[in-house]
Amino acid sequence: MTTLGLIGSGKIGGTLARLAVAAGIDVVLSNSRGPETLQDLVAELGERARAGTPEEAATAGDIVVVTVPLRAYQQIPADPLIGKVVIDTNNYYPDRDGEFPDLAAGTITSSELLQRHLPRSRVVKAFNTIYFEHLAVLGRPHGADDRTALPIAGVDTEAKVAAAQLIDALGYDTVDVGTLAESWRIQPDTPAYATPYAAREPFWESPAANADAAAIRKLVEAATR
Repeated sequence: MTTLGLIGSGKIGGTLARLAVAAGIDVVLSNSRGPETLQDLVAELGERARAGTPEEAATAGDIVVVTVPLRAYQQIPADPLIGKVVIDTNNYYPDRDGEFPDLAAGTITSSELLQRHLPRSRVVKAFNTIYFEHLAVLGRPHGADDRTALPIAGVDTEAKVAAAQLIDALGYDTVDVGTLAESWRIQPDTPAYATPYAAREPFWESPAANADAAAIRKLVEAATR
């Protein structure tokens, strides 16, 4: 993989961009406000980063991360993402996103909604269970004893392999929790959501000490069975 496209460059998107650049991956960032609003972040990231429109980020990315509020998912450009692996970081928060009756009833997951909007893309759910500040500091080199794991979900096996390879490059192992329909296991208010990565609070006193890889993996695996 040579380029990561980011549709949405907020807390999760910006963190992923920093991790990607540190791993030697080029990034194209975008948001709903225009490339000019991302110039400070691009300058911070250096020569491996540039800003564009969502369409440009979608076109440039070998893998594309969609990290926008759920209420805006229908604004994601579909045509440039045909055939591509799309990583969905989103969660459904009714107070922010408004009411989605099917989501509230549990008859569909938020990632299935995105997949419905992008029928010719290969959607993988990832990065939605971890707080962005934890994501920024808990990554470790491949094979490290204190390396932790993030859950992923998806229908397309090859897409999940590609997503796992990216996540590996960014410093994390993965736990496959099943299909997009099964991604309810890693939605808000589930045991796998956020808590495993901050299980050894107070986190801020020693973030590195929280990277108990074996304990986190056991928590995630147990919570997603």
